[in-house]
Amino acid sequence: MSAATLVPARHKDVNRAKVCDDNFIEFVANWSGRPEPRPAPQEPVLEGSACTAQDFLALFDSQLVSRHLDLMARVLRVQQKVFYTIGSSGHEGNAMVARLTRHTDPAFLHYRSGGFMAERFRKLPGMDPIMDSALSFAASSEDPISGGRHKVWGSKPLWVLPQTSTIASHLPKALGTAIAIEQARRIGHALPIPDDSITVCSFGDASSNHASAQTAFNTAQWTAYQKLPAPVLYVCEDNGIGISVKTPGGWIANAFRNREGLDYFYADGLDIAEGYGQVQAAVEHCRRTRRPTFLHLRTTRIMGHAGTDFEIEWRSFEELMAVEATDPLLRSAAIALQSGLMSKDEVLAKYEDTRKRCFAAAEEADRRPKLDDLVEVMRPLAPFTPDQVMAEATRDDFADKRQAVFGSEAKLPENQPPRHLAIQINNALHDLFCKYPEALLFGEDVAQKGGVYTVTKGLHKAFKNARVFNTLLDETMILGLAQGYANVGMLPMPEIQYLAYFHNACDQIRGEACSLQFFSNGQYRNPMVMRIASLGYQRGFGGHFHNDNSITALRDIPGLVVGCPSRGDDAVTMLRTMMALAKVDGRVCAYLEPIALYMTKDLYEAGDGQWLTAYPPNGEAMVLGEERVYFPEARDLVIFSFGNGLPMSLRAARDIERNHGWKVRVVDLRWLQPLNAEAIARHAGECARILVVDEGRKSAGVGEGVITAVVEAGHGAKPLRRVVGADTYTPLAGAAFLVIPSEADIVAMAAELA
Repeated sequence: MSAATLVPARHKDVNRAKVCDDNFIEFVANWSGRPEPRPAPQEPVLEGSACTAQDFLALFDSQLVSRHLDLMARVLRVQQKVFYTIGSSGHEGNAMVARLTRHTDPAFLHYRSGGFMAERFRKLPGMDPIMDSALSFAASSEDPISGGRHKVWGSKPLWVLPQTSTIASHLPKALGTAIAIEQARRIGHALPIPDDSITVCSFGDASSNHASAQTAFNTAQWTAYQKLPAPVLYVCEDNGIGISVKTPGGWIANAFRNREGLDYFYADGLDIAEGYGQVQAAVEHCRRTRRPTFLHLRTTRIMGHAGTDFEIEWRSFEELMAVEATDPLLRSAAIALQSGLMSKDEVLAKYEDTRKRCFAAAEEADRRPKLDDLVEVMRPLAPFTPDQVMAEATRDDFADKRQAVFGSEAKLPENQPPRHLAIQINNALHDLFCKYPEALLFGEDVAQKGGVYTVTKGLHKAFKNARVFNTLLDETMILGLAQGYANVGMLPMPEIQYLAYFHNACDQIRGEACSLQFFSNGQYRNPMVMRIASLGYQRGFGGHFHNDNSITALRDIPGLVVGCPSRGDDAVTMLRTMMALAKVDGRVCAYLEPIALYMTKDLYEAGDGQWLTAYPPNGEAMVLGEERVYFPEARDLVIFSFGNGLPMSLRAARDIERNHGWKVRVVDLRWLQPLNAEAIARHAGECARILVVDEGRKSAGVGEGVITAVVEAGHGAKPLRRVVGADTYTPLAGAAFLVIPSEADIVAMAAELA
């Protein structure tokens, strides 16, 4: 009996999950073929198949587990016992990819990966894919991967890094991880996985059109063109539809089979006997050649996109029945029967036994504890162990390496005269590369050129191309690379050339890097320190793309540390602390470097040299959240600022004292996320008037956070004002200074406070 004949008119039921369930039972019960002699475990399941009988039985079991998890979720969702119904039905063939790869091959998975997960669970003894999945469906705090924070496919022992539902955003970091596996040997870094590992990354046909996917494919091709090994297996699970938008027939094959540098393989994911050898060829090719490999896996999608997708409202019954007739479980049942491996009664008994196991696990998971405490919900989001971080930040056990890099003890930066911000950042980077052999710095123009502003000058010469290198002009991929390196234990320092360019790739930090510890319950981490040339006040250059003050997009990211030094010594000690935060606590940090202050030497008058600073000796670091206070004894007015606003505020404070006789305290916030609300409240409480200087835009800027801290501490009744930029893009040339604060604006606002 063929699958195409098993959907009679009486199955025009609105409950398509029930239809698919009934289809399987009827198909097996009515099968009338003649079984072949039962093959031995190591013999082909069917003549000519690369899949052995032993392989098939395991895969069929994984398919059944995946299917019944879907069916269970649809039933128990209406009882509020399950909170996720995006299913894997029709995609169960991805179990073949799991069987043919290793549990130490890092996997970044499509959300329709139930079959893959059930099969990968076989790689280690004592693991239960049904109970683990049920706990995740039920949002139980005992969920082994996320602790109840989200329904994700993931496992620490199985090297499945949890992915959320952001479409295609995992493809860049999958490629980054593949590149990192190969780069590790070039820098002598010991990998936590075998040296010949590959990365596995699955996604849907609709997702392949996303910009994040295309940038990953482009970079994969570029690595192959450059003859750089990048063993990533991209698995496009092509079911022909994205929610309700159909993929044109032949689109995936025509778009990818002739892309130079992306080796194309096709496999039938609806037929294990046929598809197994095809998947095997792709996996073996990727592992052997270390080249980016594109596996086009044929799948289908039955039971809709999710439980809320009422397909009969937009697809005809005839179309639905035609799709359901291609159900891969029907083909697997036919293989089991035709091969003689199982009788009809055995297939049906296994089917019902799997159903019972899934429902029993779900009922048990429903009784397990849930997250009911905000502190526990947030616990893995932003880990911070201050004593360990400070010990690491002040660790000074690499003196010999420093002398070799700088040339001699006399040439060490702490033995040089005071320098400006750019030089001190450069010195700190040299130091940190001596301290951390696993550190990498990369981005646009950072290597031989030394960056647009020469901040990374000399690093490439000192530490060579394996640790300091240029990338494509692609911020999404720069941050994807950073996550890849971090995934295997390195300490990446990606550079984003301008703050405005970060917005092109924000989701790699918001949706991916900063969410990993949260959604893995602290089991996975991808530490990094992201350097960004930032802020405004560049004279004779720019417009909005090179004078960007929008810090809001950074401060809104949960768990991200954002710091902004305004002088050279602070830049050094802050950078040391950020690297320690990454190393010890796995934190993701954004280090904002004020471009306009890179070369600044003077504070009050030309030639005074008062913005030059001495290099802090190794052993000194900055506490997370610690402010710098100028004139702490002053109590008439406090000015809170950061970055470019800090030297402006100091100059304005001198004028305010002359005009009003006030003693002015100036507080450099330095750390913009998290803001030190306690310190802000303390200074506000000690001073009679409060002024906030924020070069960012009026709406949603740092200044709003400062004022909130002041008001919530009970100091809102004091005279309080804000000097802030306008809600506009920054224009070119001199007009730029009409929209960002000036010293005159600060002095004028102080007069209002009078």
